[in-house]
Amino acid sequence: MSSSQGSGARVIRGFLSLFIVLGALAAGWFMPPKLGLDLSGGTQIILETQDGDDGTEANAENTDKVVEVLRNRIDALGVSEATMSRSGENRVIVELPGVQDPTEAAEIIGQTAQLTFHPVLGMSQGGGAGGGLGGLGGDSANAPADESNAPAADGEAPADGAPEGMSPEDLEALLGNQGGAPGAGGDQPAENPADVALTLPDEQGNQLQLGKAVIQGDQVASASAALTQFQDAWVTNLSFRSDGREAWAKLSGDAACFDQGDAKRRIAIVLDNKVISAPVVQDATCGVGYTTGTTSISNPDGMPLPEQQESSQELATLIEGGSLPLPVTEVQRQTVGPTLGAEAIQASFIAGGIGILLTALYICVAYRFAGFLASLALICYTLIAYAAMVALGATLTLPGLAGFVLAIGMAIDANVLIFERAREEYQRQQKVYASNKLAGMSDATDKEQEESEAGVLTRRRRRAIPPSLHKAFVVGTQKAWSAVLDTNITTLIAAALLFFLASGNVQGFGVTLGLGTIASMVSALLIARVLMEWVVARSNPRKHYWILALVPLLALIPLFSGLALTDVAPMLAIVLIVFVVALAIIPSIVRKYPASSGIANFSGVRTWLVKRNPDLMKRSALWLGVSGLVAVVAVVGLVVRSPNYGVEFTGGRVMEFAVSAPVSVDTARQVVADAGFPEAVVQESGDGGIAVRTGQVTDAEAQRIQDSLEDQVNEETDSGTGTVERLSDEKIGPSMGNELRNKAIFALIAALVLQMGYLAWRFRWSFGLATMIALAFDIVVVIGLFAWLGKPIDGVFLAAILSVIGFSVNDSVVVFDRVRDEWAHDQKSKFSAIANQAILHTLPRTVNSGIGGIFILATLAIFGGSSLTDFSIAMLVGLVSGMFSTVFVGTPLAIWLQKYDRTAPPHVVKEKKTKQRKELREAREESDGAVV
Repeated sequence: MSSSQGSGARVIRGFLSLFIVLGALAAGWFMPPKLGLDLSGGTQIILETQDGDDGTEANAENTDKVVEVLRNRIDALGVSEATMSRSGENRVIVELPGVQDPTEAAEIIGQTAQLTFHPVLGMSQGGGAGGGLGGLGGDSANAPADESNAPAADGEAPADGAPEGMSPEDLEALLGNQGGAPGAGGDQPAENPADVALTLPDEQGNQLQLGKAVIQGDQVASASAALTQFQDAWVTNLSFRSDGREAWAKLSGDAACFDQGDAKRRIAIVLDNKVISAPVVQDATCGVGYTTGTTSISNPDGMPLPEQQESSQELATLIEGGSLPLPVTEVQRQTVGPTLGAEAIQASFIAGGIGILLTALYICVAYRFAGFLASLALICYTLIAYAAMVALGATLTLPGLAGFVLAIGMAIDANVLIFERAREEYQRQQKVYASNKLAGMSDATDKEQEESEAGVLTRRRRRAIPPSLHKAFVVGTQKAWSAVLDTNITTLIAAALLFFLASGNVQGFGVTLGLGTIASMVSALLIARVLMEWVVARSNPRKHYWILALVPLLALIPLFSGLALTDVAPMLAIVLIVFVVALAIIPSIVRKYPASSGIANFSGVRTWLVKRNPDLMKRSALWLGVSGLVAVVAVVGLVVRSPNYGVEFTGGRVMEFAVSAPVSVDTARQVVADAGFPEAVVQESGDGGIAVRTGQVTDAEAQRIQDSLEDQVNEETDSGTGTVERLSDEKIGPSMGNELRNKAIFALIAALVLQMGYLAWRFRWSFGLATMIALAFDIVVVIGLFAWLGKPIDGVFLAAILSVIGFSVNDSVVVFDRVRDEWAHDQKSKFSAIANQAILHTLPRTVNSGIGGIFILATLAIFGGSSLTDFSIAMLVGLVSGMFSTVFVGTPLAIWLQKYDRTAPPHVVKEKKTKQRKELREAREESDGAVV
């Protein structure tokens, strides 16, 4: 940011601010947001590829091939706007918007569809009586050809039609023997057991001894579901490629050499190690077989026609979609209903609106017109942050909304830092002015005051220059710049760790927190500065009245029919009119009453602290002892009550149900236990809902839990019309849980190390180490409290912890930045006294920023819904703990560590740098031949 005080720099900043706001307004208005499934409703499935049995490696290249096959399958399912992407080397993320019952989709997506054709070498009887599965011999046919089922052209495989060259008599004889191998009674073991590659049961339970695969799925040219020629059954028609045709002819020809009733006259069609058809070869010549290159797979006898159609279409989808080059395992699944997503959006917007309103009111009370202008800049922050998200295509998730609202605290913090520094500068100017007046100096003219602000040197006699709000604000901005930069960088470090080490929705929190932090810097350092310089500029305030000419134009906004602003136009017009009127009249008020600006006087708290000057660091040992006791209590909580790790870290399943009639938690717990899940954790969720957390359970078992709860609701209502709706369903495999837990631990360690390294680089190693210990204290306090309360520690909790680290570091940065500044100007006082003065000078900023953050987090806890309650509690505790630890843990430790820190003091470093710059300038002038 330019520090120039000239009008040219102000004009440039003004046009740049206008350009950013208008661009953000256009992007936010015309570009729709991309909502995550937890807000829009739908299902997310995460698959993990495994190394193939044939040695195919589960690397990025082969996983990309899996993604393409899955895309074909999803397209065949008809799910609109589905997305698939690779994550890492061997993960695939599948998002299915609007899919609330993902069981069927998950089964189809997860099947490898490894289709193979095997010769049957023998059979031993199982639960069935007689032959094999009602399969279908080769060269079967569909209904008579019509426009939708026409025979294929010459040289092409028939599609959905009858193969060429088969008479109705042959077809009738073939279809008459689809029930299995007649007369196949008793065991028929393979002649050579060494040739048996697989032993799989058919649908009747007979164990078929199969030889090696002769035909692979990639040798199948096409697959489609169609009615038979007599319109009485559905089949799946297959056509083979050129090499598959020859293999099919040989396979069917070899089987035709055995007698009717012999198991070896059958061919097994295997899909994912499951026999889906074992047809008997009919009317084929031994050694010749079926040469047309087509076959059809029928359904079991007795299956209703609608079920036949569904089964045939599903099988055709799998085969037509292609075989997955690698086997896949489902490691995570999350389903959110549209009702829950809509409620989450509404609750988050209410929480954000109330949080912004309360924060704006508090800032206005604390800093008067400066606070009002900062609140206007907050509105611009909201617009810029939202526009950045939609422009970059970032997915907005529920934790992301929390990050979006939470970044408001960053914008307020930057403004508070600048306003406090501006107050100090104005008080300094007042003291200098009063001293000069006592010395008998005359007041400077307006021109002399302007020259003084611009830094212009004159040879006129010295004048007493009255304090200037504009100069105070500009100098305050310059002095606060380093602290603002450091606090935002530390928050961006936490956001980056969330993005790279977290997963799913928590990544969305990292994205919105990062974008919100950048937007907050633009809001505080550019837009708020433009507004403040407009108000406190030395020019005649009446020159600002021209802006009132915009009011009639703004009043016409609701009349613009072509902009589709029918709903928000009146509100937009009112906001803009208030904004314009405020910019017109506030400068006149501030010129007449400087105290109304909010930066002319210290607050009551600051005045009391300066007057009383309490020595907080005198009892450093006491503060460290109290902090140690609090940490011990937290650690005892971790030992006495084991942490309640969420399903994200342990693996398992969490389901949230909405019940039509109230059911107590104890009753629901007993119902779930009676359903066969005594170790399930049952808790109340939301407004009378029920949350059930179990280990690894199947979809059928999950449905059994839901049915049991619904039976209980019907029993309590005596109406038989009770309903239980599954609002959300999250399933995480054990491998995924271990990975997420390890990532969480690594993220915490990385956050501590990176923050310490940054502070050690920016300040001193003693400051960095003291801050890290204070951060560890905050983390232990929050985790210990959650352990005592039995609240879940999951991915959202991880986001809260990393955010706590960012906010706590912000407090430490502000204090240590002030310590460095005070130390550079005070070389005689003890370090403990300097640190104490720095705390007293920054305490108003800590309180004001903290209260703003508390307002926001409290509204999230109250109005943000059950999903954000625990997050808000963790953040509230961490925020208060961070304010405490900075003053009573970090600073006392820095005083003690300073005894061992041999780094040069700030004034020595400053003198050394000044000397180096002087020597460099002299060397450059000497080399240029300049005469000084």
